[in-house]
Amino acid sequence: MKEIYVLGIGHNTPVFIELAELCGYTIKGLYHYAEGRTGEVDHGYKILGSFEDLWNMPSLEGMNFALSQGDNKVRSQVYEKIVSKGGTVPTLVHPRADVSRFATLGKGVVIHTGTVIHPDVVIGDNTIVSYNSSITHDTHVGRNCYIAMGAMIGAYVHIDDDVFIGIGVNIISGKVDSIGKKSYVGAGALLTKSVPPYSVVAGFPAKVIRTLPED
Repeated sequence: MKEIYVLGIGHNTPVFIELAELCGYTIKGLYHYAEGRTGEVDHGYKILGSFEDLWNMPSLEGMNFALSQGDNKVRSQVYEKIVSKGGTVPTLVHPRADVSRFATLGKGVVIHTGTVIHPDVVIGDNTIVSYNSSITHDTHVGRNCYIAMGAMIGAYVHIDDDVFIGIGVNIISGKVDSIGKKSYVGAGALLTKSVPPYSVVAGFPAKVIRTLPED
């Protein structure tokens, strides 16, 4: 029997509960980021403790975790902490997603229902691809990215680490070579050229509207 814990209590919690169950896991319980909710029940499952309770365990070896956080930075920090303590964040692919056998998915990747992943797509660790999105052949998506529902990503695009792509974004094949590290693409944007690192772009066609501070 495969067992898993869901981390992060909020509106996205039942989404990840259902996804994990559909992938054949039994939910062992939930963990919240903060103290104070231990013992409560959310969507039929008990909150077993806080993240700090997990980090205080001598090891997380043999334990599986699903990360429900939409914020790339937060999810990345939690992912790295789990891995450093020997825990596992398994890849979860909804049974109604269409993922090519020639695609390569990293560890902890989440593919939601209705999404299509073409051949020769590579998706890095801890990246989420939401509902009814499409990633076309020969595109590379980095680590810790979030691709929101309905995004259409064309072929031959290199998406760097920690990128957020909003709802309904359309990225044109042959026009966009790359989307730089930690960039943010606003909902409904039409991308017809590459995006520099640490940029916020939006519009139809998309333009850079702000530059984010580098870490």
